[in-house]
Amino acid sequence: MSVEAHPGPLQNMSLAMRAWNIRRKALLMGEVQGQGYIGQALGVADMLAVSYFHALDYRADDPEWEGRDRFYLSIGHYAIALYAVLMEAGILPEEELETYGMDDSRMPMSGMASYTPGMEITGGSLGQGLGIAVGAALGLKRKKSPAFVYNLMSDGELGEGSTWEAVMSGVQWQLDNLICIVDFNNQQADGPSRNALAVGAEAPKWAAFGWYAQEVDGNDIEALVAAFDAARALKDPRPRVIICNSTMCKGIDFLEQREMSHFIRVEADEWTKALTVLEEGKPE
Repeated sequence: MSVEAHPGPLQNMSLAMRAWNIRRKALLMGEVQGQGYIGQALGVADMLAVSYFHALDYRADDPEWEGRDRFYLSIGHYAIALYAVLMEAGILPEEELETYGMDDSRMPMSGMASYTPGMEITGGSLGQGLGIAVGAALGLKRKKSPAFVYNLMSDGELGEGSTWEAVMSGVQWQLDNLICIVDFNNQQADGPSRNALAVGAEAPKWAAFGWYAQEVDGNDIEALVAAFDAARALKDPRPRVIICNSTMCKGIDFLEQREMSHFIRVEADEWTKALTVLEEGKPE
């Protein structure tokens, strides 16, 4: 991570605390609209904390710095989670939190690159992000840039043919600067991902295509750090994937227990309850 990104005492904040802050910001934004993709935001908070505060090289005051690592959000409806980490990173001002989803906001409910500093791509059309990441990684290699391209995608996107075309292309071009992060929460709008097309073990499937594949608990920060480090350190000329088995609504027990939490509508009093539960689990 670039030293310029987080001067002063912020450097000493734990990754667990970063993830907690991301969850809190996401809940506060969700409260503005009274609904949203809160389950996904709570689930990927640990992945985002490790990405932005352990792995990525960037400059908060210069989001378009040419030497930055790129972070692509293929899953545009996870935008609330990315806004939360962009605020935590100092790329977006926290004062804009209350504008989430409003007219003229820089934070629409589905992410758009033209609206938001730090939002690298518009990823609302699912299954497109990895293909874009392949192109960017190839371009960076041809420019002899040391930067990495990270692509966060969902388990639902594993059912898209375009994803597997990108998987094959990444191997063809030996993109050792490409790291794909798969949020496997086993939930889609119509039910479990395992009941759709993601029926088998994922790591062996990616490995069979030629990727360096790891599978970890997506809510275990130590496991995530080790996986990210291994992916970056690998010397083989091939792309890398980290399959992260995550829990929807992680950290808010009464929301975790909901059978369907792909898109959550929360009663007015439940936002306060959720924030109280989160506060009780605050890292020391």
